Amino acid sequence: MLLLGGLIALALSAIHAYDPTTWVLEVAPILIGAPLLVATARRFPLTPLIYRLIFLHAVILMIGGHYTYARVPLGSWAQHVFGLARNDYDRLGHFAQGFVPSMICREILLRRTPLQRGPWLFFLTVSVALAISACYEFVEWWTALAGGKAATDFLGTQGDVWDTQWDMFVALVGACCAQLLLARRHDRELARLLGAG
Repeated sequence: MLLLGGLIALALSAIHAYDPTTWVLEVAPILIGAPLLVATARRFPLTPLIYRLIFLHAVILMIGGHYTYARVPLGSWAQHVFGLARNDYDRLGHFAQGFVPSMICREILLRRTPLQRGPWLFFLTVSVALAISACYEFVEWWTALAGGKAATDFLGTQGDVWDTQWDMFVALVGACCAQLLLARRHDRELARLLGAG
């Protein structure tokens, strides 16, 4: 159901996208990740929690790709209501960029390594999420070098000179929040998945 819903949402997000090139850049992680998830679903199925988180993250990316992050109506509404200096929808995207990969990493580490629950698991999952965030900032940098002014919509800095640092910090907060809020539920789902396997 999530795959079908995701494909429909992806198609809808492409229709009348503000900038087709930006749309492709923003949804590229979906275009890479979805086939990998389908290819590994039988050999290495993930917990329902992880699949739902991936779907939610994909929807955030699709919305950002459709409008460009600086023009997402929800972010504009929040900017107006809360008196923010910019449309912060991209902060939600970077929060998810820390939140979701940290949970995926947690599942892989618990299932494929001898690592046990505890401080080291927390530290490593958060570190991997932060590394992914930093690598994404490299992609934005390289896109800016290659595209010049045309990359402005993809970068979404909105004039904020500290945008890169904020993006990575928000991803760090997302990764920490994921571990603190979802670890117990994830452990229960892992026990059910592995008990049934």
